[in-house]
Amino acid sequence: MVKRTDCDVLIAGTGVAGLCCALNLPREKSIVLLTKAAAEESDSFLAQGGICMLRGAEDFAAYFEDTMRAGHYANNEAAVRQMIESSPAMIEELVSDGVEFARDEAGNFRFTREGGHSRPRILFHGDETGREITSKLLALVRALPNARILEHCELVDIIRAGGLCRGGVVRREDGELLDIFAADTVLATGGIGGLYEHSTNWQHLTGDALAIALRNGVEVEHLDYVQIHPTTFYSEKHGRRFLISESVRGEGAVLLDKNGQRFCNELMPRDIVTGDILAQMRKDGTKHVWLDMRPVGRETLFEHFPTICRHCAEEGYNVLETPIPVVPAQHYFMGGIRVDADGRTSLPRLYAAGETACNGVHGKNRLASNSLLESLIWAKRAALSIAASPAPPRATAAPVHRMYADYAALKEDYAQRIRREAEREAYCD
Repeated sequence: MVKRTDCDVLIAGTGVAGLCCALNLPREKSIVLLTKAAAEESDSFLAQGGICMLRGAEDFAAYFEDTMRAGHYANNEAAVRQMIESSPAMIEELVSDGVEFARDEAGNFRFTREGGHSRPRILFHGDETGREITSKLLALVRALPNARILEHCELVDIIRAGGLCRGGVVRREDGELLDIFAADTVLATGGIGGLYEHSTNWQHLTGDALAIALRNGVEVEHLDYVQIHPTTFYSEKHGRRFLISESVRGEGAVLLDKNGQRFCNELMPRDIVTGDILAQMRKDGTKHVWLDMRPVGRETLFEHFPTICRHCAEEGYNVLETPIPVVPAQHYFMGGIRVDADGRTSLPRLYAAGETACNGVHGKNRLASNSLLESLIWAKRAALSIAASPAPPRATAAPVHRMYADYAALKEDYAQRIRREAEREAYCD
């Protein structure tokens, strides 16, 4: 027999979206969080650059325009406004949760700049901002008396009854199925990097929630909006590509061709820089270009980018003496399960947040360091919406289990669909 358990809210994913959602739910609600791997193995932990914050009323117009321009004006303007206006309160919440951001000697926030931004407005914690935020939120969730985390458990389907989502079907590490009935379900399983040979994402992030949505007729959109990050460390090794944060270029690093000549404006949005790099690689007949970090300076390099400097050293490159090889790789997915301003999907009682969801904030191309902010804001709004919605009666009927042998085939079909759409774009913008 398939085992069953019940809770008030089921959250698939333990990145910043899933964790923030759990922390903003009422303490009287029982919560189960799932993760396909270990709780720490989410892309949220990998975010190097930082998180954006509105610097003041005078910065709104510029921040709005920067986000819209990076997204090729295909963004949902209302969603962009919601994100920007909510950013100061979200940063305040993170600080109250114990998150530490870089500050100057007077104790004020330090801001850095990345490509596509007209001014510095990015908070950071060295080059491990994602780890700082996610680890603090994960510790808080683990301390919640009303929440439990199930690791190495894969969501393979949702449970539907009476026109509502009533939970999910989970495959445990031992292969057994577990029905988790819930009044509300949140999909926050991350992106699609595992579908690509070269990606900055964890390889187990394979768009599972999107495949489930397609299977169940839940609305998705913009599956062709795939972002390629311009600068990952070039390697012949198999596996996840190491990201060289855009902040490095924001602090002065420059891109060089095979002859050591600068060939582009490094602070343009990611899709433009990616296109410039790919064009230069074709022109030079090379598999990569070079990133010269020496203009950043020793002090900033080792204070702001210690992880990057250490990784380069492990690969045999002293960033104070020589440029490093870099190449574009799949990085972020701007499409996803269609959601409204509160993270609701087209199926009642089913929510989505983070990279799994598409609320229109990013348009065709994400502005640097908007992802953590957007994920947190929509996750909190989903939690508040769940808290304000009376729970439906407890589901009693057991679901009729489908044959899951075709689940892998569905994901592969989805992967091919993504690749076809991405290849149709000039350079996956």
